[in-house]
Amino acid sequence: MSVAFFETKPRVFNPLATSGLTKEALEGANAALKALVTWRNEIADTNQKNGERVLDQMALAAKTLGWPAQIVDAARTQLKSVSELQVKTMDQMMDAWEEQLKLPNPMTASPSAMLSKLTSLPGLAASPVAAGNPVEVWMKLAEQWQRNWVDMFDATGKRQ
Repeated sequence: MSVAFFETKPRVFNPLATSGLTKEALEGANAALKALVTWRNEIADTNQKNGERVLDQMALAAKTLGWPAQIVDAARTQLKSVSELQVKTMDQMMDAWEEQLKLPNPMTASPSAMLSKLTSLPGLAASPVAAGNPVEVWMKLAEQWQRNWVDMFDATGKRQ
């Protein structure tokens, strides 16, 4: 039986009509935001479809191998966290762009607030790697995942 892996509402693109921008700049900004919305929605759809499929296969394999359900539960938790982080990061980026573009004169406004939002990762404020770069965050998550799998087996390769 499949358990919903990842659900999120699609984000709708609403073209901005802001003053203080040239027609060319506004068209470019709207094109960038539309591309981000499309990509974000495709990521969410792919995560949901593939997450459910992969976890169903993992559950079957774990059962066949005699592994406890906690193995798949741990995988589900980690994969769902990564999926949510992807979508939240995209949302945060679009929100920062939209806020900046809605300022009275976005071309001359200070980008410091926008940069602050773009350099922090959502959902990781309490993490020691929150101030780090995304590659470092990904490596820490992969390291944790690997450690969990290794911890399940003793030195002979048998399940503990």
